[in-house]
Amino acid sequence: MPFAVTWDHVHLRSPDPEATAAWLRDILGGEIVRAPGRIDVNLGGARIFIAPLEGDSAVNPPPQHPHQGLDHFGLTVKDIDAVAAEIKAKGVTFTREPTTIRPGVRICFIRGPEGISVELLERDKKYT
Repeated sequence: MPFAVTWDHVHLRSPDPEATAAWLRDILGGEIVRAPGRIDVNLGGARIFIAPLEGDSAVNPPPQHPHQGLDHFGLTVKDIDAVAAEIKAKGVTFTREPTTIRPGVRICFIRGPEGISVELLERDKKYT
């Protein structure tokens, strides 16, 4: 391959960018970054841009799962069961409780703002 790529950002649209950014901060530990006319969140080494829905511009609702296209984004955590308990206490909805899907990999899925699916996962040999 003649070129290299690295992640720059994920771009979300939200009817309430402030609430979306606050959720990413309060639940997943993101850092809110403000600039004139915009709000972004630094999360786990990636940037998330959050754009408002503007005026009467028509947008489609989030698709029902499963669907084609982007399905979810995944974030690595340490001690997934403790993380799951902590965010469950904050009222987060789990669409899949923590489970070991194969030796060395334990995952769970949560519902984020605007129905975004977020996978939390831990890779550790202790999960067999």
